[in-house]
Amino acid sequence: MHRLAARLALALLVALFAVNARAAAEVVMTGDARIHGTYWSKTYFTGWNGAATRTTDPFTVWQRFRLRTDFIANEALKFRLGIRVNNTAWGNGTYTVDNPAVSIDVYQAYLQFYWPGSDVEFSIGQQDVNLPVSGDLFSANPVLGGIRAPMAAVTVPLLDGRLGVTAAYLRFLDSNRDMDPTTTQVPDELDAWMLALPATLPGFTATPWGMLALAGKNAGYAAVGTGGAGANQTLASNLFSAGQALPPAGQREAQTPYFWAGAAFALTALDPVKFYADAVWGEGGAADRGKNRRRGYFVDAAVEYAGFDALTPRLAFWIGSGENGSTRDGSERMPVITSAWGPGNSLLFDCTQEFSRGFLGVDYLGSWGLVATLDDVSFIQDLSSRLSVSFAKGLNSGRALRAGVALWGYGNYFQMGRELAETESVVAVNLDSRYNVYKNLALILETGWAHGAFDSSVWGPRLVNQAKGGDVWKASLGLRYKF
Repeated sequence: MHRLAARLALALLVALFAVNARAAAEVVMTGDARIHGTYWSKTYFTGWNGAATRTTDPFTVWQRFRLRTDFIANEALKFRLGIRVNNTAWGNGTYTVDNPAVSIDVYQAYLQFYWPGSDVEFSIGQQDVNLPVSGDLFSANPVLGGIRAPMAAVTVPLLDGRLGVTAAYLRFLDSNRDMDPTTTQVPDELDAWMLALPATLPGFTATPWGMLALAGKNAGYAAVGTGGAGANQTLASNLFSAGQALPPAGQREAQTPYFWAGAAFALTALDPVKFYADAVWGEGGAADRGKNRRRGYFVDAAVEYAGFDALTPRLAFWIGSGENGSTRDGSERMPVITSAWGPGNSLLFDCTQEFSRGFLGVDYLGSWGLVATLDDVSFIQDLSSRLSVSFAKGLNSGRALRAGVALWGYGNYFQMGRELAETESVVAVNLDSRYNVYKNLALILETGWAHGAFDSSVWGPRLVNQAKGGDVWKASLGLRYKF
């Protein structure tokens, strides 16, 4: 009987393993590889780095690889793991002859599932983050977008999908992890809570949203680069006022609240004419010292005509409040987390460029401007192009820019060609083309030219004269393989 029972138990285990094997997660892998050479004549308008202390090489070959693996239990449950070898130059780091450095890291790791018997979706872990934006014409929300961050989000559809609620909690920074260095609590976190209410009607969508963040005074913002516009941009320069460096320096409060309120609109009822718009107000440090306060607005709008088969004309406008003449009353530019906003693949902004190091990094805060684009231009099979002409005009007081440089050092908070004074402007043209060699392999050429008119009374003759020595020229040629 014992032998029979053992055999029955073994058979039961084999059956269970067979059932588990059939129910095992489906594994789906996708990714992309990019290899390209990029030529610049005048990086940051000077040919120097963001601190104006080093000369940049005019030509560099870059390579990156990203692999995304989905472990799918069923249509309601999956986990994604994304790893990458990020933008690295040939001859340096990972791609050094005979002695490569390891640079593989995890950039996505999140669980996604629907609550059983409902359409309520949860997404928890390190994932892509983008606050609401009016459409694909703008690459990202002007406050937060185009990045990965640890987030717990829930989306609840209502009224047959015509209304929805999305709520999320994000932790951007926790410098000391789970153990502070002293027996006294240290405010070393940057946390945020977001709420969005997307409403959809025939031919019209509107998404009001808001975000609240608490910035701990010991979170080390200056050491965290954002990967956004220009060199040396950090969370400190994105969130804080220049006046925060005035004595007594730093935040007064242990936790400084920041809030943003905005709305994204898209009108497609008049198709083929379509309209898009975003409006945002943001403020931080309202209860802190006056010099530490930062607040401002940002508005964008765009129109496109989708009635042509061979091209799509688009026109985009933006305006963001600029600095006044005083540093002691804080900053009049809207605080942001990241800056990946931009229309029309414009050379001015870090937006939808296919290749790394492909933008000038002009700050859309404290400026206004226009971008006119002929998109999806295609008269030959498998070949498409995009032509954009951009103009930006500064709204910042030159006095405020000079004061910011004196307090923070050049490039650490304000940088010529990134922040624009009222007396300054930039014009740029970029022509970008893609040829599909195969279905999943594209040969891409991105080219651009830019000219800046800068004020030597703001930045000094050394920087301005260097910019006058020649215009910016850029060319990137390479391959992108998607699978």
